[in-house]
Amino acid sequence: MEGILGRKLGMTQIFTEDGTVVPVTVIEAGPCVVVAKRTVERDGYTAVQLGYLEQKPHRVNRPMMGHFKKSEVTPFKILREFKATPREVEGLREGQEVTVEIFQPGEKVKVTGRSKGRGFQGVMKRHGFAGSRDSHGARYHRTPGSIGQCTFPARVFKGLKMPGHMGNRKVTIRGLEVVEVLPEKNLLLVKGSVPGPRKGVLIIRKEGKE
Repeated sequence: MEGILGRKLGMTQIFTEDGTVVPVTVIEAGPCVVVAKRTVERDGYTAVQLGYLEQKPHRVNRPMMGHFKKSEVTPFKILREFKATPREVEGLREGQEVTVEIFQPGEKVKVTGRSKGRGFQGVMKRHGFAGSRDSHGARYHRTPGSIGQCTFPARVFKGLKMPGHMGNRKVTIRGLEVVEVLPEKNLLLVKGSVPGPRKGVLIIRKEGKE
């Protein structure tokens, strides 16, 4: 497997052998279970579907319960597919457990999560605008300024940075280094920050893989 599901636990720092302080994000990665396999003959592509965080049976609808029973696995809250080669698909079986041991210290990974929702925000917070003067007599402090054109073309161009909804979107951070792997606790320590709040669900994949 080239990826796994996990949850963000928070950030801390560790010290290297030479005394350098390294900020790290602690991720509870897995264990995940192979729920289904996609093949070219049946589905037109190859992939592996992983399940994460067990769900109570009474919270699962009948079609999904049938999907889980077909694979003879317990229900899961989260299902995600990871692209895989035909050889990788053949090497896995439904019900097999995937753990954080697929990663090694020093390896590069990319982490995908959903950023924190900030609601409706202005241009200063959303885009980093400087704003207008705060001096005495100024009537506009946090406005974007002029957004229009002259007589021609006499309209507002599309794509301008404007106030609007901020956050709560899919974000991928690439090139994060794996600092430490703790298989006994299902923990993965990566250098730097990752998107999302604490306990937010993350997709961790090896760099260079889809």
